[in-house]
Amino acid sequence: MKKLLFSMLVLGLSITSCDDDDDYQTIESIDTIKIDSVKIVNDTMDVFSIQSIKTYSTYPSHCEGFYGYDYVHNDNLTRTVTAYKYITNGPCTQAMYTSANQINFSPRKTGTYTFKFWNGGNSWITKTIVVE
Repeated sequence: MKKLLFSMLVLGLSITSCDDDDDYQTIESIDTIKIDSVKIVNDTMDVFSIQSIKTYSTYPSHCEGFYGYDYVHNDNLTRTVTAYKYITNGPCTQAMYTSANQINFSPRKTGTYTFKFWNGGNSWITKTIVVE
């Protein structure tokens, strides 16, 4: 997973605008962004079904935005999720905004799944989903 994240970082850093209008900014860096809240519609679901789990993060300006997740299977039933943001160069609106993103969860076995979403520092938001 770390190799994939590194590859995404290198690809993201190599993307530049070919347009003279400068509508697109170069990604300068990638960093973690805390997940402020998580919305799980159904805390019980069937095996092999799909559920979208939404996460919400607050960005300090429009020079930053959602880049991706680090979604780690710690064991059979535990998942840790860390969100990443991109940071661009150039002029941007300097207003805070909240963005929603999602993970599609499709369990392959029954059990009680524990999700831990990184909330900054050593803090995590813990959610559970029972799969029948």
